[in-house]
Amino acid sequence: MTALASFFDSYYRLRPVNATFTGVHDHDHRWPDWSPQGVAAAAAEMRTLRDALAVVTPSAPLDDVTGRDRALAVSFLDVQIAEHETLHFQRGNPSLAIGEAAFGVISLMTRPFADVQSRAAAAAERLRAMPGFLEGACAAMADGAPDVWRDKSARECTGVERLLREGIPRWIAVDSIPPALAAALSDAAQDAAAGVASFRRWLRLDATSASPARLACGPDLFDLLLARGHWCDRPRQELAAEAGAALDEALARLHEKAENIAPAGWPDVQRRLAEAHPPEAGYLAAYQRTWDACRALAIDRDLVSWPDYPIRYVPIPLHTRAAAPFLYYLFYRSPAPFDHMDVHDYVVTPIDDVEGDEVRRRLRATNDGVIKLNHVVHHGAIGHHVQNYYAYQGPSEIGRVAAVDGASRIGMFLGGTMAEGWACYATDLMEENGFLTPEESVAQQHTRARLLARAVVDIGLHERSLTFDEAVAVYRDRIGMPQETAQAEACKNSMFPGTAVMYWLGTDGLHRLRRERARAEGAAFSLRRFHDRLLGFGSIPVPLIARIWS
Repeated sequence: MTALASFFDSYYRLRPVNATFTGVHDHDHRWPDWSPQGVAAAAAEMRTLRDALAVVTPSAPLDDVTGRDRALAVSFLDVQIAEHETLHFQRGNPSLAIGEAAFGVISLMTRPFADVQSRAAAAAERLRAMPGFLEGACAAMADGAPDVWRDKSARECTGVERLLREGIPRWIAVDSIPPALAAALSDAAQDAAAGVASFRRWLRLDATSASPARLACGPDLFDLLLARGHWCDRPRQELAAEAGAALDEALARLHEKAENIAPAGWPDVQRRLAEAHPPEAGYLAAYQRTWDACRALAIDRDLVSWPDYPIRYVPIPLHTRAAAPFLYYLFYRSPAPFDHMDVHDYVVTPIDDVEGDEVRRRLRATNDGVIKLNHVVHHGAIGHHVQNYYAYQGPSEIGRVAAVDGASRIGMFLGGTMAEGWACYATDLMEENGFLTPEESVAQQHTRARLLARAVVDIGLHERSLTFDEAVAVYRDRIGMPQETAQAEACKNSMFPGTAVMYWLGTDGLHRLRRERARAEGAAFSLRRFHDRLLGFGSIPVPLIARIWS
């Protein structure tokens, strides 16, 4: 077995829930081992793998895809080993554990990659083993967790409890699971519920309330994430200064653009956006109609070679609806690269289970602008969905799987600048080509400011130049988020250092690369050819792509 083959064998074995989401189903019945012994053993295994890969990597040029994949595997392991040595992840973040518990089951309930009997049998095995998984995870978190992480995890426990209490019976009914298997599944769900109740008690009574200082990973780990995760060779201090200045400029531009079309500025634009929503009877059809229009414009303007990769907008399934509001439940969850399903289901907020004012509230929240900017352009069409297709067809083995959505984050940290950078860049591209209304263009400018604020907070919080409360204030006072939303955003930033900055790093890097290639190629430059080649690299760091492009 080659060093790279050994790497992937280890990757899936140590991360069985990631494997399920990726379409590798040898481990569908298992959990990872996040006990103290399991975390230590995983770190030791990864060090051995890293040493084996490092022997053959230095001589391989990065413009060779195999050499590049080896180098990326080494950088992935560098990040993972560092994570395992800190109290920020498996050894100190309870949200990771309860999120894994939730989506280890949901991954088998919602995606018909195999017959329902096979998936239900695997789910029953995972459910029976859930108490042991959570007990081991608690033991590994002997130093406790910050209060805001414990609060978030307790809310996620509610989601898992609803999944077990309401979701499993609904799944049995919706998919007509045979009686004997249904009984086994129900019994296993009761076992799992006892494990979740024990985990919740640990959160409330036994877990130590860690110092707020634990919310920051510190500058040393953050710098490693920049250099080895994102392959960014720019100093953190330089990035912080540039992001701060860009945020000031983006906010000034936001207010200028808003006041040009609405006398009361951004609040007035927000009101107009909320009022422009599809009728109740045409709600689902609005998604597909907007998707079709996005694809037609991209083809007409020769922006990208659009693949045959169907998507279908459907309401959140009945068996996960009760749990979804409490979990990291994505509307667009990347297709599994190795499942090869004919059509991908993109789930959206249902309106068929509510009445009256709640229907109107949901329609205003999911208005035409939200449908276009978020659910179509950024996620379901030219953004993530098209990028995923190219990644899955590309030659890079790392690039195929790095940005697959897992329980709490993508499979490999290094995939983020490309996955999120492209989706944000693609939204800029569609605005550039006239796809947005004036109000939607202002909303897109607000998104730019919000993503820059995330970069500022990500760097400042983890290098300890911003306190947690100051991070919350950036979102509340500068971006206009409600206090509760701002606190949730800062909490997420604290849990996953280096993640929020990747949106700006990726988007800015892609715009820079496009300008450089247009200057270098002159009249021969083709936007479609540039995008097609760019996407063909797969989900690998944008700074690395810029380094090897020729």
